[in-house]
Amino acid sequence: MTAPKVLISDALSPAAVQIFKDRGVEVDFQPNLGKDKDKLAEIIGNYDGLAIRSATKVSPKILENARNLKVIGRAGIGVDNVDIPAATAKGIIVMNTPFGNSITTAEHAITLILALAREIPQADASTQAGKWEKNRFMGVEITGKTLGLIGAGNIGSIVADRAQGLKMKVIAYDPFLSPERARDIGVEKVELDELLRRADFITLHTPLTEKTRNIIDAAAIAKTKKGVRIINCARGGLVDEVALRAALDSGHVAGAAFDVFSTEPANENPLFGHPNVVCTPHLGAATNEAQENVALQVAEQMSDYLLRGAISNAVNFPSITAEEAPKLKPFIALAEKLGSFAGQLTETGIAKVQITYEGAVAQMKIKALTSAALAGLLRPMLGEVNVVSAPVIAKERGMVVEETTREAEGDYESLITVTVETERQTRSVAGTVYADGRPRLVDIKGIRIDAEFGPSMIYVTNEDKPGFVGRFASILGDAGINIATFHLGRQEQGGDAIALVEVDGAVPADVLARVQALPHVKQAKPLTF
Repeated sequence: MTAPKVLISDALSPAAVQIFKDRGVEVDFQPNLGKDKDKLAEIIGNYDGLAIRSATKVSPKILENARNLKVIGRAGIGVDNVDIPAATAKGIIVMNTPFGNSITTAEHAITLILALAREIPQADASTQAGKWEKNRFMGVEITGKTLGLIGAGNIGSIVADRAQGLKMKVIAYDPFLSPERARDIGVEKVELDELLRRADFITLHTPLTEKTRNIIDAAAIAKTKKGVRIINCARGGLVDEVALRAALDSGHVAGAAFDVFSTEPANENPLFGHPNVVCTPHLGAATNEAQENVALQVAEQMSDYLLRGAISNAVNFPSITAEEAPKLKPFIALAEKLGSFAGQLTETGIAKVQITYEGAVAQMKIKALTSAALAGLLRPMLGEVNVVSAPVIAKERGMVVEETTREAEGDYESLITVTVETERQTRSVAGTVYADGRPRLVDIKGIRIDAEFGPSMIYVTNEDKPGFVGRFASILGDAGINIATFHLGRQEQGGDAIALVEVDGAVPADVLARVQALPHVKQAKPLTF
């Protein structure tokens, strides 16, 4: 097997380059390439992985040429510089390193709280200018003050811990924070309005989404207590900077400290020039330790995926550990083939897909298996669909996707059943993986069968009447089509029957038409796997 190739297009630690090499991944280190979009687009097709920081912009144009790309790794948390929908559509996993710079960012927030409380930058500038304005810089103590956290995830919880060490009282607004977790990290969980009313200092630690954009706007600021101080080290756009400037000018807000801005690089901003504002140029993750941590983490994650199929911190696919990957692989193949089987037989719009996992497979990462089944199901109709893009496409098309897990209760250690409902009918197909690791079909529409998936197959539904098998085999024989395997099943004597036949090579349309014309045949379909 040839070694996977990774391109590093931004400045990354030499230790990260070494991790790739030590793990057996070929590395092309071009730290200034991110600035040259045309050159990047020209050469990206040669690589399996792309490792970036924030300088490289991964646009649809670059992704168009990325014919071999399997993974993009962002050393850092923000993936705003990657077109996620375009990468997802091409089946490219996008990973970030959400925890490598958490401590550094949390420490920066605490630093800004202290700098704001004691007007450190302003006092420094004044003193170095030869003034001795001891009475001008009257600060506030932070001991006993209330810190309001908007967002209490990874970084927010570290800020809470450090603030408690400084004897602050910490309250938090975070819809995803459970009461148990709030208790564990020693914060009081409150609603946003209560946080605004009570906090002396407000610090933001939330991603920028449509729900959080301008979460601190003029209306929110009006609810805060007079003399509040606001700190943002998370994302530009969480605070309405124009509204904040007005509140600073009126004296309602005593001060603000910002590391992030709605437009970056921020050459100008409504907050600039105000005497009670402290600004830094997006330094949240800018320490030697953090830069090293995220670089090492992204190299480990990308190597794990390219060499072992393990997925961690992907923003567009469920995580799969290195231990899970080999066990999951045959079941991903099974789920995709079951979906493909149903998809190739479906001619009308799909309303609902139900996937049932029974036995040992029910304990596995079923989200990854469902993605594989949906990819198989949608590909016959839509072409360019993969396990990464399939769930998004299914959702866009309004398909209801249901997953059910059950303890083992049948004849198989593991069983996956895919049931597809269209406007016209409901079709169900089930399969398992035997000890040899190869996927098998074991049930079609409630009819028992035991068949492997062949590259080229013919699927026939017919009434169970004598003479069908002979006539069917004669048509194939006359056309010079060799039968590899022949599987039959029926519900009851004289009832519905199915034939699933693997043949060597493609099935010509005229041969299929002759099979379809046989007495008692209801449907004859070619299948490819």
